[in-house]
Amino acid sequence: MRTDRDSTLRLRRGIGLALSALALMTAPAVQAQNVGAAAVARFKAPDLGDRAGAQAAAEQGLADYVQRKQQQGGAGATAFDLPRAGDLANTRIAGGFEVHTIAPQDIAAGRSELRHMVQASGIWRFFVKVGTRPVGLVTVQRMDGRWQAVSFGGAGLAQELSELMAEHADVGADHLRFIRVHQAQTDLLEVVSPTDLQARYAPLASARAALSTEAPATTSKLLDTYELLEPLRNAVKRNLNGQN
Repeated sequence: MRTDRDSTLRLRRGIGLALSALALMTAPAVQAQNVGAAAVARFKAPDLGDRAGAQAAAEQGLADYVQRKQQQGGAGATAFDLPRAGDLANTRIAGGFEVHTIAPQDIAAGRSELRHMVQASGIWRFFVKVGTRPVGLVTVQRMDGRWQAVSFGGAGLAQELSELMAEHADVGADHLRFIRVHQAQTDLLEVVSPTDLQARYAPLASARAALSTEAPATTSKLLDTYELLEPLRNAVKRNLNGQN
């Protein structure tokens, strides 16, 4: 009986030693795996999203632009409509919007709802302000895989669009879209009503000049799709024919 008991104890002791050795062998590998995962998580670049990444590029682009102008002694005209020449140093990025567009073939195809034709262009524009006054825009887009500022200016559009967005601010920023129909030389602000979810449109100065339709007496007057479709089609066809 004693011999059997001793054999059993030796067997259990052997199994325990083997398990301990196995744990010591595998622990460094598991630890290294965990450390590696933590390192990847720590050094992985954060996903800022399109808006945040685009805005960061606009801010950097504006800072570079101001620095270049200051190195030139601040002489000469700038891309912005500044109240005073010295205000260039006081410019700042103050909100922005993605540019949307409509393909000319969609307009010509006779679809009935503008909102279903609208597509994102991948281009963002950000307001440049001095105090509360909009003085221009910085345009950014992806180039070589990263956001970059590509142009500065557009003071007239910045002022008009800023006023228009403020006028319709009650619908919420998510219900506003800036639309540029290049072939019609037309800019629109789409306003979606939070009550009936219908999309209506405020034509900007370019649209009022390009479309053969009665411009609203005030920007508060929004146009329905049916009021814009035919003038848009005519403008697109006219400009496309002029290019041929």
